[in-house]
Amino acid sequence: MSSLVKFVEDQLLQNNELPTFSAGDTITVYYEIKEGDKKRTQFFKGVVLQRRGSGSTETFTIRKMSGSIGVERIFPINSPSLQKIEVNKRGKVRRARIFYFRNLTGKKAKIKEKRS
Repeated sequence: MSSLVKFVEDQLLQNNELPTFSAGDTITVYYEIKEGDKKRTQFFKGVVLQRRGSGSTETFTIRKMSGSIGVERIFPINSPSLQKIEVNKRGKVRRARIFYFRNLTGKKAKIKEKRS
């Protein structure tokens, strides 16, 4: 039964080409906002805290600092409003979900960059 559901989901999903990214990476997400009959593109730049789920229900959480207030946003991977994702920096972290990052301030809140 679950293989049938997965097959139908794969057929209905549009495959948008997204770069590979994981927790600790700094990315910029460009997404479309509809207000009435107007459309505009807005971006959200921050650190990826987690990727969650698989297939059509996969989501990722991004955190940015707006002044001294932390702002988190959850985006579905297969959302039609996502226009593009840019990976600005690859971070070196040892966990798949970096929720401890919420409590860090100052120099401790820096994520080392992955050397390639």
